[in-house]
Amino acid sequence: MSATETFLAMLAAERGAAANTLAAYRRDLAGAEKLIGDLVRADRRSLGRLGQAWAALAPSTVARKASALRQFYGFLIDEGLRDDDPSPALPRPAPRRPLPKILSHGEVEALFGRAELEAGGDLPAAVRLLTLIELLYGSGLRATELVALPLAAVPRDAPLLTVTGKGTQRRMVPVSARARMALSRWLELRPDEGRFLFPSRGKHLTRIRLFQLLKGLAARAGIDPARVGPHVLRHAFATHLLEGGADLRVLQTLLGHADIATTQIYTHVDSARLVALVNERHPLAGGGGRG
Repeated sequence: MSATETFLAMLAAERGAAANTLAAYRRDLAGAEKLIGDLVRADRRSLGRLGQAWAALAPSTVARKASALRQFYGFLIDEGLRDDDPSPALPRPAPRRPLPKILSHGEVEALFGRAELEAGGDLPAAVRLLTLIELLYGSGLRATELVALPLAAVPRDAPLLTVTGKGTQRRMVPVSARARMALSRWLELRPDEGRFLFPSRGKHLTRIRLFQLLKGLAARAGIDPARVGPHVLRHAFATHLLEGGADLRVLQTLLGHADIATTQIYTHVDSARLVALVNERHPLAGGGGRG
C-alpha cells in the first residue's frame, strides 16, 4: 500500500473521515504529486513551487490543498517515513471573506413600500410579514433569532427587545417606532396560540418559510428575489447604520458578534461602496484623462 493510501486509511480509521473528505484528500495529494513528483521524497524547494502552480486558485482552495499536504507530512513523520517536515514551504494564503450582499436605500424603500401597501387591509399574513421585515431591518436580527422570538420578549413599555443569539447569549436590541407600530398591529391579529411571537402549526414560523415570504415580497416589489433574504436585510441594517456614522463597537453589540473582527466586514462593504462612487462620479472617471 502506498504512503498516500496508508494516510487515507488512517484518516478513515482514526478520525472517522467521510468518503467525500477522503476523496478530496486523494485528489489534492494526487494533484500535488503530478506537479512535483513523489511526495514522500519532496523537499522544501519542491513544495515551494506549488505556490506558483496554485497562484490562479481561490485562497480557500489553496488553503485546503496545503492543509492536506501538511497533514500528510505530519503522518509521514509520525510513521517514521521522514525525519524532516518540508511543509513550512507551502503557501499560507489569507482567506478572503466574501462581502455580504446588500440592498440600496431605494431597494429597501421599495420592499417596505410593497409590504406596507399589502398590510393596509389588516390581513394577518400581510401584517405579520411587515412586522418580520421591520425587525430584520430595524433591529438587525438573525433569521433564527427572529422566528424563535417568544411572546415574552416583546417590549411592553421600553423600546428594547430581549434576544437569545448564538451560544444562548442574550442581548438587548432597540425596536424602532415603526417596528413597535407593526408589532402592535400584529399582536392584535396574532392567533392566540403557543408561546412564540410568530406561531405556526403548534411551534413557530420556520426559517425556510421566512425565506420564502421574503423572496415572494421581493418579486412583488420588483426586486430580484435571489438578492433578498433575512441575512441580506440584517446586512443592510448594519451597512446603513455604519454609513450613518454608527460606532463599530455599538454595531458589534447590536449584531451580537462575539468578535469585533466579524463586524469589521461592514467597513469593507462601506469602502467598496465609496470606491464604486468615486469610479462612477469622479470627474476623471471613464478613463478620459486631462489630455
